[in-house]
Amino acid sequence: MTTRRRAVRKIDEAEEARDALGAALRRAGIQLPALDVRPVSRADGAGYGLVTLGDCSAPVVRALAAVIEQGAAR
Repeated sequence: MTTRRRAVRKIDEAEEARDALGAALRRAGIQLPALDVRPVSRADGAGYGLVTLGDCSAPVVRALAAVIEQGAAR
């Protein structure tokens, strides 16, 4: 597989993860201001995608923490 194909696959994987997180957050009643995927290239030409969650207000962070705590308590 070529380096470019691997990079595209990694970016697709990051986009799928972003979409899954966004859907889960919406079900929990939480909306982050931004969920982005940023492609990153390494010096060797390989690439991947990073999911950025954006900046959040304190109430959104508290709601997110509460949902995580509820899940962790299971």
